[in-house]
Amino acid sequence: MSWGIVSWRGPLLAAALWASAVPAGLPARAADLTTPPAPVAPPSGWEFQATLYGWATSLTGDIGARDLPAIPVNVSFGDILGHLDGAVMADFLAKNGDWTLLADVFWSKLSADKTLGFAGPQLDFSQRLLVMQGIAGYRLPVGPDNFDLSATAGFRYQRLSVDTTLTPAGIPFGLSSSDVKDWLDPVFGLMLQYQFNDRWFLNAIGDVGGFGLGSKLTSQGFVAVGYNWNKSWSTAIGYRALYTDYESITGPRQNFRYNTTLHGPMFNIGYHF
Repeated sequence: MSWGIVSWRGPLLAAALWASAVPAGLPARAADLTTPPAPVAPPSGWEFQATLYGWATSLTGDIGARDLPAIPVNVSFGDILGHLDGAVMADFLAKNGDWTLLADVFWSKLSADKTLGFAGPQLDFSQRLLVMQGIAGYRLPVGPDNFDLSATAGFRYQRLSVDTTLTPAGIPFGLSSSDVKDWLDPVFGLMLQYQFNDRWFLNAIGDVGGFGLGSKLTSQGFVAVGYNWNKSWSTAIGYRALYTDYESITGPRQNFRYNTTLHGPMFNIGYHF
């Protein structure tokens, strides 16, 4: 069959089929032959989830400042809750095909005061911790469709602000000092999203980073089991741990040591759209 035969037989055959489908007595219009159907816009492919969560953190490790030796810390969630002034915890996930993007923010403020000795000076302490991270993941060609394992790369930014005020007894003013340390780490890891069925699911994240570019080492582990109540809402409960080994030496009296693990159970509620 030559291309010339196809060029004239095809239109004649199509016209004959169309004419046979037109009821008798109904005139054919030129517009019926020439007007194509209205195009249908394809779906964007993007899926989003906005999540608010609560992280019942405990703190273990050691912290040191200036030329003082590092002090071991072991603070329970109950102790932290008793001095908690406020907190913001949220993340946002976007997914399209094999790509997944995740942004997360954690901010908390703690404060405490103590009288040093009997009728001694008053020490007021305030700390603010900000942890922001963003990662991009690409699905690995392993497992079934409900097993989504992605390799991830991104960053984690941490900022620690400490304010102290020492007020001698009987004096209406005090001596104040403030210190701010912040650092940015590259992080690499894996992200797992596994659907047991249309209701139950498992999420997990593990990463490692720093490598001396910001901190000496930072790592994170997170696992949670969740339930889809409907197409829009889900809840999950799990456990998260964040380890940081950071040290800053800028002078003989400007040393800062932060080798800690924030860890504890988490609960979240997510909105899907």
